[in-house]
Amino acid sequence: MSNTLQAPPVVQGASAPRTAGGPGRKRSILARTRPWLLLGPALAVLAILLLWPLVRVFLFSLQDYGLREIVTGDFNFIGLANYGEIFTDPTLWTIVLPNTVGFAVLAVAGTVALGTGVAVLMASLGPVWRTVVGSAIMIAWAMPAVTGTYVWVWIFDADRGIFNETLQALGLQDEPVNWFTNRYSFYAIVLLNVIHHGFPFVAITILAGLLGVPKEMLEAAEMDGANAWGRFWRIIVPNLKQVFAVVIILSTIWDFKVFAQVYLMPGGAGSNREALNLGVWSYVESFGQNRYGFGSAIAVLLTLVLLGITVVYVRTMLKEEEL
Repeated sequence: MSNTLQAPPVVQGASAPRTAGGPGRKRSILARTRPWLLLGPALAVLAILLLWPLVRVFLFSLQDYGLREIVTGDFNFIGLANYGEIFTDPTLWTIVLPNTVGFAVLAVAGTVALGTGVAVLMASLGPVWRTVVGSAIMIAWAMPAVTGTYVWVWIFDADRGIFNETLQALGLQDEPVNWFTNRYSFYAIVLLNVIHHGFPFVAITILAGLLGVPKEMLEAAEMDGANAWGRFWRIIVPNLKQVFAVVIILSTIWDFKVFAQVYLMPGGAGSNREALNLGVWSYVESFGQNRYGFGSAIAVLLTLVLLGITVVYVRTMLKEEEL
């Protein structure tokens, strides 16, 4: 027998072990940074178009900034004085905040309720009529806010509006009424406008969720004696909890920052101080009173409120993806 040591067999295709800092590590770093490299140009554009204006608005809010400062370019720093004036102004607590929050609550409730009802109706229709109804309601959603607002202004016009003419024809009032001078009737018209414009999105979104609810569950509940109302609350709502959360949060964001539907109404541009909300108040103080610093402070507060709601929306979306 030979005592000669034999070399271990060589396995074809085997490669030497990778050392730290080798090609594999470089590929791993590239794989991690590649998404950011691709997103970099878009993020840079967004930073220029969105982030920098927000920074400028915040800087204006720390100044007593008006026409004189625009002409001279002076920097009249006053710190948080504008914010202090906002929180001590009775207009915020008696008019602006109740209008903004109260309107948003009613608009979200009305939009979601009407959109849900239309979605349930569409779910019970056949494919042809569902397409017809869906196409019809999307016309309201596609209509620009400015156009829709002027339509509602025409309907409730004091002189030639069909609403006043109808009430007079029925003998319910003797002379035309200007519905835009009263705070509550003013926002009732804005509410109709916003709900009419926003419910199609809610209806189509909830319809997509309804079509995904297992029919077996609904049939089993019906066999157990549950009526339509019971099936809706005990089966449909729990299954569409995340969908309802998304449409409610999005509607809240949109209705908190409503501007055109208020500003374009008669008296909504500031002549009727009782109709102010946060968005219109900021615009009127900035461009009507030339108090750009004070108006910017109002805009910053509105942005912070919307940012908080947006954080809730993003967290809701992340939870939905985990389910």
